[in-house]
Amino acid sequence: MMRLKIMFSHISVALMGLAALAGVVILIVHAPLWAWLLVPLGILAQMLNEYNLHRFVFHLPPPKQQWAFNLLYQAHYGHHDFPTNHALFFVPPWVALPVLGLNFGLVWGVAALLGLPAAFHISVAVVLVGGVGMFLAYEWFHMTSHLTIPKTKIERHVTTLHNQHHFRDFSKWFHVSPGGDVIDRMMHTAIDRDALKSKQRAEFIRTLGMRPDDARLIAARKTFAAKYGLSQDEITRAAAL
Repeated sequence: MMRLKIMFSHISVALMGLAALAGVVILIVHAPLWAWLLVPLGILAQMLNEYNLHRFVFHLPPPKQQWAFNLLYQAHYGHHDFPTNHALFFVPPWVALPVLGLNFGLVWGVAALLGLPAAFHISVAVVLVGGVGMFLAYEWFHMTSHLTIPKTKIERHVTTLHNQHHFRDFSKWFHVSPGGDVIDRMMHTAIDRDALKSKQRAEFIRTLGMRPDDARLIAARKTFAAKYGLSQDEITRAAAL
C-alpha cells in the first residue's frame, strides 16, 4: 500500500493509470476480441521506448543554456543528484503525456494507412493497454529499486542492476523493467560480473560526470528546491560531494 500511495500521488502516474484503465474498458466494451492479441506488441514497444528515452534523451550531454538544463534536471538529472527523493522518482507529465499522444497517433495513423480493420482499437490495445501498462510496471520497479524495503527476487535483481547505473557507471544499465537487461546486453550497455569486480566508479557519478558544484547544478537545485522539498542542508551536501 505504501508503494501504491507513493506512485499514484504523482500526477503523471495517476494520469497514465487512468489512460490504461480507459484502454481496458474500451477493449472490453467495443473492440474485437483479436485486438487483445496485440497487447504484447505494446509491451515490447514500451520496453524499447524505455531504453531509448533513458539513454538518448535523459542522458543527453548537459546543455549550456540554463533553461534547457533545467528541463533535463526535472526529467532525469535531478533524480541522479537526489536518488532517494520520492518526487524525482517518476517521469514528469510533460514528458509522459506527449509521448503517449505521439505513440497513440502514430500507431493509429499507420494502422489506418495500411487499411487495417479497427485501427483505433489497434492503437488502444498496443499503446493504452500494452504500452501504458508496461510504463506503469516500469515506474513500480524503478520506485522499488530506490526504496529500502523487503523485495521479491525479481525486485532485488532490478535493484542490483539499477544501483550499478546510479552508483557505478551511469553509462551502463539503462533499462529498469524486468527482462529489459536483455536490451542492454544487445546494445553493449551492460556490465558483466567479471568486469564489475575491477571497474572503477565513474567520476562524479551522482552528477553524471559534472562537478557537483557546477553552476548549472547549483542554479537548478535552488530553482526546484521548493518543488522537490530539498532542504538547504541537502543542497549544500550535494554541492560538496
